Amino acid sequence: MVIIQLDSEQLSTLVQNAVRKAFSESPQDRGASPTDQLLTIQQAAAFLSLSVPTLYGLVSKQAIPVHKQGKRLYFIQAELMRWIKEGRKLTITEIESQAGAYLTRKKGGKNA
Repeated sequence: MVIIQLDSEQLSTLVQNAVRKAFSESPQDRGASPTDQLLTIQQAAAFLSLSVPTLYGLVSKQAIPVHKQGKRLYFIQAELMRWIKEGRKLTITEIESQAGAYLTRKKGGKNA
């Protein structure tokens, strides 16, 4: 065991630094992985680079994953990332590949 003597100024500085550090971490940052982070509508709008009214419109159309608790809307960052990835457009190469596979299947089915 190590015993350290601090004067009142040193103790005050130590406590202030500890409190600043504790308040700089949000409660969501403790215990939850970054992708499971719960976002308010303002945070979700910033994350998606959308305006809050645009985000309300998507919620109204049920076009975006959202959780409602009372009158408040919450978004899970991982669900928003999945939603973004689902909207990915295919490249021309991918479309041509899928079209070729489709035609091969159709052609093979008619001759059988």
